[in-house]
Amino acid sequence: MAQLFTNFPLVSALAAILFAQVVKVPIQFIVTREFTPGLVFGTGSMPSSHSAAVSALTTAIGISEGVQSIPFAIAFVFSIITMFDASGVRREAGEHAIILNQLVKDFQKFIDEASHWHDKAEYEKIAELKTLLGHKPIEVFVGALTGIGIAFLIYPLF
Repeated sequence: MAQLFTNFPLVSALAAILFAQVVKVPIQFIVTREFTPGLVFGTGSMPSSHSAAVSALTTAIGISEGVQSIPFAIAFVFSIITMFDASGVRREAGEHAIILNQLVKDFQKFIDEASHWHDKAEYEKIAELKTLLGHKPIEVFVGALTGIGIAFLIYPLF
């Protein structure tokens, strides 16, 4: 188990995830003046922890194994796919969730206005779909830079 903490690429990736998740709270506060500690455990926002993790992993493998190595090539391709997914597919899913949430609200308003049973209890609220699934391209880019920086900062410790 202790050997896991001597694995430079693994430690770099985990440190990048932790850093990216924690730094989301102050960044959100600076931008919106809203303190949202739940961002530490959520998806979306600046920077992308997915991008930070895979870029830290890839950078650490490049540093330790060389950029000509097979593990670096595997990690690099994995990183590109992950970052594309973070900014593309997951972002679109978040956009769809926003539209679906509005449709649910509009449908509920229609039902409430059409209803003649005013003495009934209020309709049970429907949980909203998660809208912060993915990242804007700038969030992915900053996440990637975060991961690269973390890997280079941690390297001297190994």
